[in-house]
Amino acid sequence: MSKLTNQSLLERRTKVLPKGLGVAFPVFAETAKNSEVWDVEGNRYIDFIGGISVLNTGHNHPKITERVREQLDKFTHTAAQIMNYESYVSLAEKLCELAPISGDKKAVFFTTGAEAVENTMKIARAHTGRHGVISFVGGWHGRTHMCMGLTGKVVPYKNNFGPMPASIHHALFPAPELGVTEAQALESIEMIFQASIHPSDVAAMIIEPVQGEGGFHQVTPSFAKALRKICDEHGIVLIFDEVQTCFGRTGTLFATEQLGVEPDLMTSAKSLAGGYPISAVIGRADIMDAPQPGGLGGTYSGNPLACVAALAVIEVIEEEGLLERSKVIGDTIASFLAALDNPKIANIRHKGAMLAFDIVDAQGKPDAEATAKLRANAFEKGLLLASCGRHGNAIRVMVPLTVSDDVLQEGLEIIKAAL
Repeated sequence: MSKLTNQSLLERRTKVLPKGLGVAFPVFAETAKNSEVWDVEGNRYIDFIGGISVLNTGHNHPKITERVREQLDKFTHTAAQIMNYESYVSLAEKLCELAPISGDKKAVFFTTGAEAVENTMKIARAHTGRHGVISFVGGWHGRTHMCMGLTGKVVPYKNNFGPMPASIHHALFPAPELGVTEAQALESIEMIFQASIHPSDVAAMIIEPVQGEGGFHQVTPSFAKALRKICDEHGIVLIFDEVQTCFGRTGTLFATEQLGVEPDLMTSAKSLAGGYPISAVIGRADIMDAPQPGGLGGTYSGNPLACVAALAVIEVIEEEGLLERSKVIGDTIASFLAALDNPKIANIRHKGAMLAFDIVDAQGKPDAEATAKLRANAFEKGLLLASCGRHGNAIRVMVPLTVSDDVLQEGLEIIKAAL
């Protein structure tokens, strides 16, 4: 059998996979450990993407792998709505204990972040008896049809897939980097109430505490409190979408903890199980109980392998001090970038290790072409970087929180050289 190469695999991929399934880099992973990946030709890459913020505990963490192997010897699937298992209940108990929501809470599991978001809509509509939803420009909530509607970016996520679901309305997201103030964002919500839907018909308002695909722009405590006030005044369910911000990425287990506001429902996914597919909705018990029996679930939802992995992730975060490590990583990267004093770099922003910076031209305007070149140059030097943002000019860093100081510094030096 001939030796695998990246090129031969790319040719096979092109023949059998649709063009709509894009890929950032023309290489195929063979092995990975912590914050490093090796392709099928033996080339090494430093991973500053982490599976799109999925690997806060790194590739192949030994404790997580061990727990999954133990579960493999027992069973891999029953479907939780057919025959339940203890790890599902244990994980729900743990998340209800840790989630920054007061009072009685309940949790339910799904497979993807989009599924979790979709089910918050079902729960909120069942609880309120209403249909309308408000999300935000630049927000990212997933690729299912409902989540495409919620997402506040057309190309490439919504283009050619319309019409979008009804009763979804987009408010402005306050981001000083984009010239949008909190006052303007709140005024846009009021305009929705005046021109598009009465607040008594709005079931939910959903927002990311830090926008992911939108460019890592941050909700401030003052804006979160304003949203909480609006939702309380009109009986609207407030949802914080923490699919990307959860499990230490921002320096706290949930980014919500930094806002001084409690949502009614919140989502979790990505780094929840260190790479195993599971997502969660956690919320106030009375709201979570609104759907009728059988109204929630899914064949693979709350897979037992992912449940035991998630329980191990929680232990690893505590034992290895990854919340504090997240803050150190974020501060280290931000200080390094600022010290470069490079005119191409603007708007360095971060909560913990959830960090992004913009690439701009000589006039200070977004430069998507230079951003793409930076990613390509970094890749050639052995560093995986991702971009995002409304103008495609933001570089986002999602390096595992378990990264060693030496590898982190090596990656930063590659950014410096690639610029």
